[in-house]
Amino acid sequence: MISFLRKEPVLSAAAAGAVLSAFFVHPSADYLGYINFSVLILLFCLMMVVAGLMETKLFDVISAAILKSSDSSRTVAMLLVNITFFSAMLITNDVALITLVPFTVGLYNGAGRKCLIPLVVMETVAANLGSMIMPFGNPQNLYIYSQFSMKMSEFSEAVIPYGLVSLALVNIVTFFLIKDMKLTADRTGTAKISSKRNFIIYTVLFAVCVLTVLRILNCYVCLAVVAAVCAFTDHKLFAKVDYFLLLTFVAFFIFVGNLTKIDVISSSLSSVVAGHEFIAGVLASQVISNVPAAVMLSGFTDNAGALLLGVDLGGLGTLVASLASVISWKQYSKAEGADMKKYMAVFSTVNFALLAGLAAVYFTVQTIR
Repeated sequence: MISFLRKEPVLSAAAAGAVLSAFFVHPSADYLGYINFSVLILLFCLMMVVAGLMETKLFDVISAAILKSSDSSRTVAMLLVNITFFSAMLITNDVALITLVPFTVGLYNGAGRKCLIPLVVMETVAANLGSMIMPFGNPQNLYIYSQFSMKMSEFSEAVIPYGLVSLALVNIVTFFLIKDMKLTADRTGTAKISSKRNFIIYTVLFAVCVLTVLRILNCYVCLAVVAAVCAFTDHKLFAKVDYFLLLTFVAFFIFVGNLTKIDVISSSLSSVVAGHEFIAGVLASQVISNVPAAVMLSGFTDNAGALLLGVDLGGLGTLVASLASVISWKQYSKAEGADMKKYMAVFSTVNFALLAGLAAVYFTVQTIR
C-alpha cells in the first residue's frame, strides 16, 4: 500500500477525496452524471494511438530530422515548446502533451538528460497557456464558452491579450532555463519507419482522434474505430494505456461532483465568487483543477470573462491545477533515471512564478480600466 501511495500520489489523493465526499453524498446513479466520458474516451484512444506511432519508430525519425538541422539543446527546446503552445490551441492541452512529451523524453533522455526536466515542465506550461486562446483548446474554455453563450469576439477579447503575454513569457523562461549543450543522436539519416502500413493506420487513427476533439466525430465512434483497428493491428497496445491516469480523472470527477451537492460548500461559494471571479477561479483550480472549478463556479457569476481567465491561468500552480499537468508528470516518471523530487521542485517554481506574473498583469490591467 505504501509503495502504491508513493508511486501514484495524485490518484491516491483523488481517490481519498472521492471516498470521503461519498459520506456526505451517498453513492447513487447520479455519480455517472459526474463523469465526463468523452474526456476519458479521448484520453484512452490517444494513449493507444500514440503508443502505436511510437512502435513504428516515428519519433526516432523525427528526432534524427530535428537534430540534422540543429544539435543545440536550447534551439530544439525552443522549437518543441512553441510547437506545444500552438498545437494546444487546436488539439487541446491534453492531446498536445500526450503526443509531444513521450517524444521529448526519448530525444533528451541521452546526452540532453540535464535539460529534460525543465523542458517537460515548459512544454506543460506552454500547453496549458496556449490552449486558452481558442474555445476548443481545453475543456473549461468550451464549457464556459457554451454555458454563457459567449460570442467569439467576447471570448477573444478576454483571452488573446493574455495569450500573447504568455507566449512571450514562455519563450523567455525557456531560453534562460534550458542549458545550451550539444545533443547526440544518429545523424547518419538511417532512422526510418519500421512499418509504413502501421504508420499510415495510426496516422489515420490520430486524425480520427483530432476530429473527435473538434467535435466533428462522436467520441463513441472514435472509441469503436480505434479499439477495433488496434485490436486487429496490435492488441498489445491495450496494455500500454495508463489506466491509473484514467482512474485519476474518474476520482476527481466524483469528488468534485459530490462537492457541488453539499449545501454548505455551495452556499459559501455563492458569497465568495461574486465580484471575485478571477481569484476564485485561480484558487479553486489549485485544489480541484481548472475544469471542475469552471463547472463549480459558473453557477455563481455572470462575469464569464473573469472566470475564464481565472480557471485558464489557474491551470498554473499545483500539479492538480490542470489535469494535463498530471499527464506530463506521469509521462516523465517513465523516463530512465527520472528524478521526481527535482521535477516537482522545478515544476512548482516555474508554475507559481508564471502564475504570479500573469496575475499581476491581470490586476494591473483591471486597475488601469
